[in-house]
Amino acid sequence: MPTSCSPAITVNLMSSNPEILTTTVGSYPVPEWLAALPSEQARLDATRVVFDIQKQAGIDLPTDGELYRFDVNHPDTNGMIEYFIRPMGGIRSEVGRSDHEAFAAKQTMGFRRKAAGVVEGPLGEGSLNLLGDCELAASVAGGPFKFTVTSPYMLARTLLDNHYGSFDKLTMALGEVLAGQVRDLPCACVQVDEANIPGNPDDWPLAAKSMNLVLDAITSTRAVHLCFGNYGGQTIQKGHWQQLVEFLNSLHVDHLVLELAHRPVDDLQSLKDIAGHIRIGIGVVDIKVNHIETPEEIARSIERAESVLGAGRVGWVHPDCGFWMLKRSISDRKIEALVKGRDLFLGRK
Repeated sequence: MPTSCSPAITVNLMSSNPEILTTTVGSYPVPEWLAALPSEQARLDATRVVFDIQKQAGIDLPTDGELYRFDVNHPDTNGMIEYFIRPMGGIRSEVGRSDHEAFAAKQTMGFRRKAAGVVEGPLGEGSLNLLGDCELAASVAGGPFKFTVTSPYMLARTLLDNHYGSFDKLTMALGEVLAGQVRDLPCACVQVDEANIPGNPDDWPLAAKSMNLVLDAITSTRAVHLCFGNYGGQTIQKGHWQQLVEFLNSLHVDHLVLELAHRPVDDLQSLKDIAGHIRIGIGVVDIKVNHIETPEEIARSIERAESVLGAGRVGWVHPDCGFWMLKRSISDRKIEALVKGRDLFLGRK
């Protein structure tokens, strides 16, 4: 029989819909005590805290907070670029004036003036070690968790290439390196993050080819997160999900993690054409505002998505993106509201 979540929401408890799971996207605000006295032990302790906050709130698939990636000298993208680029073989991280001018002339990334590195030779693993960081996270996770990797396409757009002479070749070379890193990671899910293709939809065949190289190497559940960027709490990329449906359907992925809370309502219509074998994750928590969503607001967002996409199409609910630009007090309450809103929609007490 139906139960009322709010005056505007009705949920069928007898529904045969699959369970809707909750997850977070990746980053978490760096605790002040970790920033003040950073050390490997402090970072591990902080990661334990991040996991426990999510688990206590009832998150089904928590993330590690990506605390090992944060670099105060590269706050633009919370280390989601430099963490991967700097250790790789074939890349010089020191950028001189001529490099700076050459990268600026390419205008590949409007919000970033400085290249993350200069490619001077064949790309290789170098000292990049995703297994080591994933193992550390696993040691304090206390259960299944998700590990995140920036997509080769996004990484390629931050580099000045003095070796491959082709953006396509550079992107695929990055994909090869990352594919070697994601095999047999000790986590329940590996998520590939891409925040640039929504603003460059014509590049989708290359982005998909390079990302599938990584996705095919993953030996656990495969997820892809796409958003329109988050820089200082603002959207970076312009575009619509309708332009990306063919791209989404081409991905070798189990489920998608999509920004929707900070998007026009009609964006949901575009997602009706996503292939049925791909579970859809919808953003129901806006990380670009300090407003704490109520459980009723989140339940209404889920109901709206199911009414558009069809019963059972929504497999996951989550924030639009990572939490690193928000205060911890805001992030923690949004995490709690996410679970309560999901439970309200499903008719749980």
